[in-house]
Amino acid sequence: MSTSHRQVPGRTAQSRRRDRHGRGPRGPMAWPPVPAMTTRRDQFDDFVLDAAARLEATCGRAFPVVEFAVEDVPRGPAPWEHREVPLGRLFPATGSRPARIVVYRRPVETRVSDPRDVAALVSDIVTEQVAGLMGVSPEELDPGFGE
Repeated sequence: MSTSHRQVPGRTAQSRRRDRHGRGPRGPMAWPPVPAMTTRRDQFDDFVLDAAARLEATCGRAFPVVEFAVEDVPRGPAPWEHREVPLGRLFPATGSRPARIVVYRRPVETRVSDPRDVAALVSDIVTEQVAGLMGVSPEELDPGFGE
């Protein structure tokens, strides 16, 4: 017994997207703008960008050219650092590369007891690193530093 497939003109077998009951593929449970689709990693990135934007608005033109990055964990302690795990690092500008501030996500998340405190700690880390880059105290940039 032979079976033959009837093909719809203009469609290939590979472009067929419906099952035999006429149902299409299922979509995600929530769309990306919905908070349910935001991962902790994305939230952490937003905390860093918000802290940087707030400082940039405060400093205005005096804000240095700097790149912000987020890494999960530091690669290893630098020889001049203590054995404690850093929460953030400032890499000075070299040649054509601007200065870079890196915030480490996993050490920051383990340092706080309440997940709602992550944003405050990230803000303090970014403020401290930018202050180090500018050569001023963190309290000069943010009067609420450390609260």
